Amino acid sequence: MKYFLILLLVLFSACSIKNYQHTSAKIVTIKSPKLKFSDIGYLRHTEDAIELELFVAGHVYKRIHINHLICVDEGCMSKNSFNAEYLSWAYPSSLLQNILLGRAIYNGKNSLKKDNGFIQNIKTSDVDIKYRVNSQEIYFKDKKNHILIKIKELNR
Repeated sequence: MKYFLILLLVLFSACSIKNYQHTSAKIVTIKSPKLKFSDIGYLRHTEDAIELELFVAGHVYKRIHINHLICVDEGCMSKNSFNAEYLSWAYPSSLLQNILLGRAIYNGKNSLKKDNGFIQNIKTSDVDIKYRVNSQEIYFKDKKNHILIKIKELNR
């Protein structure tokens, strides 16, 4: 019983409210077989947690919390389970959080440094990825799995 209570505490704390250190409004586009969205989003993060809050016409459409699990409106799941359900099973577990934070994916494989960012082109039997990060935009496109994620700075 003691271990059951500890397990419940850990699971429920995965989706608990956090005080995020960094918050920024972005124009977010996500197109995948299960998720289609293009509008304003708020990206919040600390060292160990990320929240992406997506809005449509001023109302919250979806919240995605990432720490050791990924939590969406339907519940929490492992990062690999989230990738399999929403993106592609072929992706590494840290892919989404690295994209949201503009970090290199696939351990920096094929990374080419540019003036204000970098690009990565990754092609395997399971993925055909073009990934570009600069000061104005994060662009991820996988032609094989029909996934597009764009995050642009909101012009003020």
